[in-house]
Amino acid sequence: MADNTDKVEDNVDGAWFVDTNCIDCDLCRQTAPDNFERNEDEGYTYVSKQPDGDDEVQACQDAMEECPVEAIGDDG
Repeated sequence: MADNTDKVEDNVDGAWFVDTNCIDCDLCRQTAPDNFERNEDEGYTYVSKQPDGDDEVQACQDAMEECPVEAIGDDG
């Protein structure tokens, strides 16, 4: 389970976040490309846009469930 006290600094404000356990595997960016982006300099992914609408929420939920290191969280 993602740790909401260990979020990466690039996350936009809101319920969804990525923590520092991210291994930059690209799965979430492929699953929910409208909501996740890569920090090229540091090599991790962050939430660039909170989900808007049922489709984006479902995509983020799928990404969270599939994350191999459980680095995606939802405080909502």
